[in-house]
This record gives sequence, structure tokens and C-alpha cells, in this order.
Amino acid sequence: MQIPTGNLAPLPAVTVDAPARLHLGFLDPNGTLGRPFGSIGVTVDGRGTRLTMRRAAQTRIEGARSDAELARIEQYLALLRAQWNGPQIAVELLRAPRAHTGLGSGTQLALAIGTAYARLAGKAASTAELAHLLGRGARSGIGILGFDHGGLIVDGGPGPHSHSDGAGLAEPHVPPLLFRQPFPDAWRILLIDDTHREGLHGDSERRGLAALSPFPETLAAHLCHLVLLRVLPGIAEGDFDAFAGGITELQQTIGEYFAPVQGGVFASPAVATALDAVALTQAAGIGQTSWGPTGFAFLRDQDDASRALGAAQDATRGMPGIVCSVVTGRNRGATLRAVDLQQCGVDAG
Repeated sequence: MQIPTGNLAPLPAVTVDAPARLHLGFLDPNGTLGRPFGSIGVTVDGRGTRLTMRRAAQTRIEGARSDAELARIEQYLALLRAQWNGPQIAVELLRAPRAHTGLGSGTQLALAIGTAYARLAGKAASTAELAHLLGRGARSGIGILGFDHGGLIVDGGPGPHSHSDGAGLAEPHVPPLLFRQPFPDAWRILLIDDTHREGLHGDSERRGLAALSPFPETLAAHLCHLVLLRVLPGIAEGDFDAFAGGITELQQTIGEYFAPVQGGVFASPAVATALDAVALTQAAGIGQTSWGPTGFAFLRDQDDASRALGAAQDATRGMPGIVCSVVTGRNRGATLRAVDLQQCGVDAG
């Protein structure tokens, strides 16, 4: 299927900044009411993806930190060029989260590359169309919706509405945006990464999901109740205790379900140790994003965040590979700006 596009004035060079996201949990992994994988998540500043792309005589990629990341970028560019018979480009990856850590790096990289390439090719492609072309968003819509909107988001899962176009291809369909609320400016998020580990992905993720017993309908109802009447009112009214308590309970419930395939409620014992220490210092919304290993703690303000950071660092002193940082929520989606060719960090060649 050819993705519907319009025509825009092609830009010679652009920079795209895409937010990282925390996936806070699925609401009903088995879809007991017919809609699997409804999700809640939030975008954050400071851990996103930034790249610069421009037209070039031949395609060149700089800044990839691994062979796997380089191969992924090459694959995305090949799909985009084939779709639009587009130009050769030079791309410099300026910043990206470590892959498979729960920050949505794959989706954000794909959408950032797709958005930049579309503008260089003079095409008006939606985020949903780019995600469909590049194979993102099969289960959760948090990464795609976060790329467009930012903030705290609840999506309704992919649902039964994706359909074939007659050639065996599903039409682009992003899970619907059910709720979007700005993340409070004063609240902070402590992130704890175990850099010696990666979360489940690829075939390991598929095998893990297949090995799990069905998610009980009673637990799905409990999670939906927590989100609808505790977490969402908490963020809408700035009631930190309600929000944090709801997130912690949701995360404990979903973590216990996934524990058999990820090795515990938390994928990293060191991250669990750090978060236990945080929980002893003050009220916090504690959990793990996606398959981890990155854990998080929502904090009421910067003072609480500083205390939590110190507690986490003290608890993991001597544990190699543990990186702790404090970030803020991000209440805007990805941004694109035209770049003067002389400011591009990529040689013309």
C-alpha cells in the first residue's frame, strides 16, 4: 500500500528532537473485553533522541553507537527511500537513549528518521503513517502518541479496527488517545538504569509473552479502576499522593504478572534495591518502565528528588553499572526545525 501523502516544499536540512517515554503499564494484556494492550505512559525530557538530516550526494550515517543501531537506521532509510523514491541523505545521530532500556528508543528513532526524511522529500506523512511503514506501535500507542503530544497519556489499545487493504497490508491505525494531561511542572522523576542489562526484546520478548498465563480479568478490572479513579484524577488535580500511590500499586500488580519471564517484579535486582531505599525516604510512585531494566520514582518536588537520588546512590554504592538521574516530564511532542547547511554537523562529502 502506498502511504497517502501530500506535497510540501522540501527542506535541505532539518533537526528533529523526539522525547523519551516511560511505559507505565498495560491495562489488559489479554484484551478480556476485546481491546488488548491499552497503556499508560509519560514522556520525559533529557533522555530523548536528536538527529540532523540533510540531502547529500550519497547516503551516510554518523553517530550510531552499535552495529545494531546502524543496521536499524539503514533499514528505516531503505524503506523510506523505496516508498517515495526519495533523495540520498546524510544523517547524524546526535543523541539517543541506550537501546532496550524501557525508554522507547526504537520507536522514537524510527519516527524521528521518518519525520526528517519526509520533510527532505517534500512529503506530508502523518506519524501514524510513518509508524505503519517502519513497523512500530504493534502493541502500545504510547510512543507514537507521545511523539505527537507529550505529557501523560492513556491509549485504548490497537482494538479490532485495523483491516486489510486487499493486498494483505493493514491500514495505519494508532491506538486512540483516551486521555492526555500535562505532567505537573514541580514533580520530578528519578530514573535508575542498570547499564549491564537490557530489557526483553525481539524473539525473547515474544517467547516471554507467549509463556505467560492469561492475565486474569479481575486484575485487568483492578488496573483500570486504579488508573481511572486514582491515577488520572491525581494528575488532573495535582494530588501527588493519589497519583503516586496508584502508580505504585499498578506497577506492583503488573510486575508480579511479568515476574516469571523477567526474573522478578524488577528486571534488575540492583534497581530494585535502589527503589526500595527511595521508598523508605518519602512518598514516591515507584515502578519499572516496560521490560526495564530502567526503574523510576515519581517525586513531589526537587527537594524530594534530591533526597531520593542520594538514597538510590547510597544503596547501590559498589554496584557496577548503576546510573541514577533526575528528569522532568515533557509536555510537548517531537519538534522539527530547519537547519542552515553551514550549521549541519555532517560533511557534504
